[in-house]
Amino acid sequence: MTADRGTLLQLARQVGLEAAELVRSSRPAGRVDVAATKSSATDVVTELDRRTEELIRSRILTARPDDGFVGEEGDDIAGTSGVEWVVDPIDGTVNFVYGIEAYAVAIAAQIDGQVVAGHVVDVPNQRSWGAILGEGSWRYEGDDRRVLRAPRPESVAHALVATGFNYVPEVRERQAIAVARLLPQVRDIRRIGSAAIDLCGLAEGFYDAYVEQGLYPWDLAAGGLVASEAGLLISGLDGPPDHRLVMAAHPSIAEEYFGLVRACGF
Repeated sequence: MTADRGTLLQLARQVGLEAAELVRSSRPAGRVDVAATKSSATDVVTELDRRTEELIRSRILTARPDDGFVGEEGDDIAGTSGVEWVVDPIDGTVNFVYGIEAYAVAIAAQIDGQVVAGHVVDVPNQRSWGAILGEGSWRYEGDDRRVLRAPRPESVAHALVATGFNYVPEVRERQAIAVARLLPQVRDIRRIGSAAIDLCGLAEGFYDAYVEQGLYPWDLAAGGLVASEAGLLISGLDGPPDHRLVMAAHPSIAEEYFGLVRACGF
């Protein structure tokens, strides 16, 4: 089956919007019950996480049965087409559980391990973003698309930095020390609780830079493509971004900012 990037994005958007509507319409009032935990007792899963991933998997593999599928909540499926889907059914599950309005459906397609199309839906606020490798990223406004170009920050010292924290206590303790070192050297820190929304917000210019440890491919794939196609540089500690470290910034401050992040001990 052919893998036109625009067609992959179209499928990601169609399925992502349907999944977001499922999440929106199915969430009960008040706090949501936790079905299970993952890396620690505070890293939670809900039944709606699982239902949403099942919906996404069913829709995508019905449309493209030879593709592979990697989701946060289910078993991986190996494909034969060279296309693999990387999916976070609810990115920001703790926010979702508490009723904090910052959680997203994130769907990306990769070919031979490289992300080529990504789509993110901010579920409560009904905002969505898309990107195609080499063709840019945009915010959807109805049927129109507004192209995103990340603004140039004044300096690292004036940078508003988005971040997040791991759910493993020992890792969180080390991160807290690193953030305490970083905070006096930037404008301020924001912690929203959804990596996908953070990265799309970085592309919009809501933040100037980003740093986080402990991200998995489904946390990073779709939002990371939106950010990089908006002109931002994304890096890991000593190479590509990975579970150990993800940092992002505008090219005008990236070298200085990345050096600062390393010096702070992330």
